[in-house]
Amino acid sequence: MGNSFDHDLFVIGAGSGGVRAARVAAGHGAKVAVTEEFRVGGTCVIRGCVPKKLLVYGAHFAEDLQDARRFGWDVPECGFDWPALRDTVQAEVARLSGLYRQTLDSHQVTVLSERATVTGPHEVLLASGRRVTAKVILVATGASPVLPSIEGAQLGITSNEVFHIEQLPRRLVIAGGGYIANEFAGIFHAFGVQVTLVNRTSQILRGYDESIRDRLQQISLAKGIQFRFNAELARVEKIGDGSLRLHITGEDPLACDALLFATGRKPNTEGLGLTEAGVVLDDQGAVKVDEYSRSSVESIYAVGDVTNRVQLTPVAIREGQAFADTVFGGKPRTVDHSCIPSAVFSAPPMAGVGLTEAQARKRYGDIKVYTSDFRAMKNVLANRHERALYKMVVDAATDKVVGLHMIGPDAPEILQAAAVAVKAGLTKQDFDDTVALHPSMAEELVLMR
Repeated sequence: MGNSFDHDLFVIGAGSGGVRAARVAAGHGAKVAVTEEFRVGGTCVIRGCVPKKLLVYGAHFAEDLQDARRFGWDVPECGFDWPALRDTVQAEVARLSGLYRQTLDSHQVTVLSERATVTGPHEVLLASGRRVTAKVILVATGASPVLPSIEGAQLGITSNEVFHIEQLPRRLVIAGGGYIANEFAGIFHAFGVQVTLVNRTSQILRGYDESIRDRLQQISLAKGIQFRFNAELARVEKIGDGSLRLHITGEDPLACDALLFATGRKPNTEGLGLTEAGVVLDDQGAVKVDEYSRSSVESIYAVGDVTNRVQLTPVAIREGQAFADTVFGGKPRTVDHSCIPSAVFSAPPMAGVGLTEAQARKRYGDIKVYTSDFRAMKNVLANRHERALYKMVVDAATDKVVGLHMIGPDAPEILQAAAVAVKAGLTKQDFDDTVALHPSMAEELVLMR
């Protein structure tokens, strides 16, 4: 690869997608540099999926400790120490970030800790003033939480800051209705915080299967999580005692001690110099790419959340791998963005793969829907009235399972295995032909009649 450039590949952003691309390209013999202005590891490891899931585990003990008494354990009254959990989670995040860094070092990837802007098809400018050239530039800068443009918005926090709060608020308002809003609602409710979700529209979790998200809403309400629908935040003000007053259009104001905005994420392309370099962005600011993750400029590629295709870590990793194999490994490959499993780590969690009932009706017209609505054995003995719901969507013409959606304990763990069957195109009959593993919750998947 011509020696006219400083590097064969220059990656901007050391998150899941950028790190995978850098490592694989280096493995193919490319000379690679990565720059990262915050911490190696990206959203997922530093301030996303990983610390969030650890908080979900921490929150789970609230119900487990309560239920343990029904199972004969003499559990005393237990208090919860937020700083203790917060700090152990942050220590784990730091450990993982170090491992990502080690991976890059061991593959002889040069790691630079500063911001970079693109100044041409083959050139980036580092914050220190140094210009670096590369045969190929990969933009893997991810996305960031959006603050709404209302007066006093800066008094709230986003998912970036929520992991670091000093103490638990007595009353927390979460603005938004997506997966991040619902996950933190479950977490903080379990920690004893009074949680209210304020949502602009009339429904939570738009885009997820309707029956499953309705079930989550019923369960959340029964737990005491409050919802305000069709509620538009107009402004936020600080009041005397340090708490906040939220003004909501057409409704009474709401008082709280902390406000968490979970109102969407936008691709990190601002001030990156991409437009000036000729890279076409869409109206959300995402880098427009083809199936090989190549932008409108031949030598500039992009993977992960910055492309706004599917904002999930494993997708960014696949895109980074496919990019490196295509451009540096001589093995052109693309990523199939259909049939990607996903989960919401709410309480209880939801998981799904394939088409929702509404999407399948639109695509196939004639479909069959099978459901299993049951109470997990553990919940029965624990005297919890919470019910799980599994739903299978089948194309009537071919008997093929085109969607599988569930809410209940361990739903994500169960769905990952079942997603293999859906991706492989198995039929309802294939599920029926499989003997149930009893007693388990997962057996409901093969018992739907």
